[in-house]
Amino acid sequence: MGDFMRQRSKRQEDNGLGSVLDVLLANARLVLGVTGAAVLAIATLAVKRLIDRATSPRDEGDPKAEQKTLEESWQDLALIKAAPKPTKKQRREDLSEPLLAPALPPAPEPRVCSAPLEPPRVESIPPRCLTLQEKLLSHYRSCLAVPEMEASLALQLARSICTQLQRFLRSKCPELPFGNLFLSGALLDGLGALAADHIHIMLPVVLDTALWSLIPGEDTVVGNPQYWMIKRTDLEYFPRGCSPWDRFIVGRYLSSNVLNETLHKLLVASINWPAIGSLLGSIIHPVVASQELKLEVKHDQVELSITLFPVVEMEDKVLLAAPPEGLVENLWLESFYKAEVSKVKELDAGDAGARQHCLRILNGICKSHPTLHKLSGSPLTHIILHLSATRSDWAEESLAERFQEVLEELVGYLEQGVLPSYFNHRINLFCELLEEEIDEMGFMLYRAIAEPELLLKEK
Repeated sequence: MGDFMRQRSKRQEDNGLGSVLDVLLANARLVLGVTGAAVLAIATLAVKRLIDRATSPRDEGDPKAEQKTLEESWQDLALIKAAPKPTKKQRREDLSEPLLAPALPPAPEPRVCSAPLEPPRVESIPPRCLTLQEKLLSHYRSCLAVPEMEASLALQLARSICTQLQRFLRSKCPELPFGNLFLSGALLDGLGALAADHIHIMLPVVLDTALWSLIPGEDTVVGNPQYWMIKRTDLEYFPRGCSPWDRFIVGRYLSSNVLNETLHKLLVASINWPAIGSLLGSIIHPVVASQELKLEVKHDQVELSITLFPVVEMEDKVLLAAPPEGLVENLWLESFYKAEVSKVKELDAGDAGARQHCLRILNGICKSHPTLHKLSGSPLTHIILHLSATRSDWAEESLAERFQEVLEELVGYLEQGVLPSYFNHRINLFCELLEEEIDEMGFMLYRAIAEPELLLKEK
């Protein structure tokens, strides 16, 4: 009976509490809206269950009841946490306020860069068109300058080899009166060397003028005034053997071929080049297959080609043992190199001219050009000497004008097929050129007259 009364009173309390809740929820719907009322109802229901469990008697002997009560409490708490939060109802005043911009993330702190700041970029200025004068001078300074260290080393090696050759010839052939060997070539004279790679060693052959005489080239079987013969004279009074050079006679003439062959054998077979090379820190070996007397020298810093020329100086003539190819063995080539260098330097010293500059530029162009390489050397020097007789202004400021005039003179001589020597007008310096070679050179230079820059570009 007592339990029945407790349950009844409980139901009455529940009904009273439920009535109060219904009134609150009804009013909450009006105040909070549907969503807010739902959230409040769930929360209220959870609180009511907690109150019921706290006030209701518990079965002390039932452990499941305690566990069930805890589980129901966690569920009720989860209900409360999972319930959505009501959104705040905007007031009319809030709608009229301006919207705030979204908050930007904080700007990162600037790093301190240890590298120096780059200088401001300056807009590149388009290159200025150079005149022919400027291009020639630039070509002269940049392309024709032989490194001083290489030139010095090459000359040092050549002088040492020259000294060793002199000692060998005096000890091996003391009966032959060779003069003092000396160096020659563009590397020493500065008129056309592009690299420190070639030097001449001149071997003077000293003749007794009472026993030898010169025969002009016009009176020889070749009929070329550039080649001479050296004849043995007065054999009736001074028979063979009176001159140490009689061993090289062929038909009463001093044979350049026989002399070269004898020297070639000495260079190849009799001189200990490995020992000499080790003393000079290089490798030296003679060129066996060449008709010329050549040595190849290889050093760590330079490679050098040395050519030995026997030379006879008589009656103001300089004759080299360099015969033309063919059956004639007794011819000696007249060389004007010494006179050419001396004359060009003398003219430049007289008027402070730029002939040597012009000659070096032309030699550099022709030596490296496949079509014009046979024009380098003496032909160019003689054209400049011819032009110097009619043009007096050879200052550096007129280099471009003189350069173009040299090209025009070259084309004119090639059209005629004749370039007379400055020192002997009977000698034609083009006599060994083929007609096809003359045509190709003339065509190339004719184009270069209209556009001289072609020679500075084409190789």
